[in-house]
Amino acid sequence: MNPDRDTLRALADEGNEQALDRLADLADAAGDVAELSELLDEGCVHAGHLLTVRAVAAGDLIELQRIWDAGCEEAGDELRKALA
Repeated sequence: MNPDRDTLRALADEGNEQALDRLADLADAAGDVAELSELLDEGCVHAGHLLTVRAVAAGDLIELQRIWDAGCEEAGDELRKALA
């Protein structure tokens, strides 16, 4: 079974974390950083991970700070490593 984006969104809106993770994977595959950021703001830890990976690859310390401020501890860990 391969649910569409609308179904995933409906499930995510009901609190289904797996649906949020799937939406994050779809956004990441599409290169949609704005959607990943929105998902992070909704509390999607997986979106935070995906954004952190992108920020580390780009060497973007400001973005790592933003992601950390949004609640992703992994971004904080990566930022501390980069600043050490």
